[in-house]
Amino acid sequence: MVSMEIVNAVRRALEDSPPRGFEESVDLAINLRDVDLTQPQNRIDEEVLLPHGRGRPVKVAVFGRGDVAQRAKDAGADYVFDEEGIKGLGEDPHIARNLANEVDFFISETVYMPLIGRMLGRVLGPRGKMPMPLTPDKDVTELVKRARSAIRVRSKDRPTFHVSIGRRKMDPVLLAENVESVITRIEQRLDRGRQNIRSVYVKTTMGPAVKVM
Repeated sequence: MVSMEIVNAVRRALEDSPPRGFEESVDLAINLRDVDLTQPQNRIDEEVLLPHGRGRPVKVAVFGRGDVAQRAKDAGADYVFDEEGIKGLGEDPHIARNLANEVDFFISETVYMPLIGRMLGRVLGPRGKMPMPLTPDKDVTELVKRARSAIRVRSKDRPTFHVSIGRRKMDPVLLAENVESVITRIEQRLDRGRQNIRSVYVKTTMGPAVKVM
């Protein structure tokens, strides 16, 4: 059962933020301590499944061919590219950037990963959107479905980082359960668990921050 401390923090964040003329996201600000983030192996780079999703449609693109491509389309992937499609994107930086901004998750057959690195790495890499490798033991149908409710949590080299965990229209308890999932995964990733987390705040896009822990 989700902590009432988290539920109350989410409720306060929603109540303290006046209605806006657009649909706000609900975000976490996470502050680490005593973690040497100059060392790449200490940085947070985790995929977290949100039990209640993001509260908005999530776009997924797959780099694949043949049966993989067909199953990706059947699973509802928004875009599917084969080798020629990857090369075409690499030759048109404007379209590649638009795609990188529009799509939330990329998945790729492992055979295409070197090509993607050469053609699209400079576009996808800085956005933290390099494809999830589709290894032989994974099912593209399941990965597409999983991507609909997953987020990427990345600290890079800074102790404070942000992640969206839902939309303002969602129920506070459901948002709180999403918050708890993110915190739990980060604790598992850190050497000293919760002791390496200085603080966590929750807020709407333009609202005040409320301390969770």
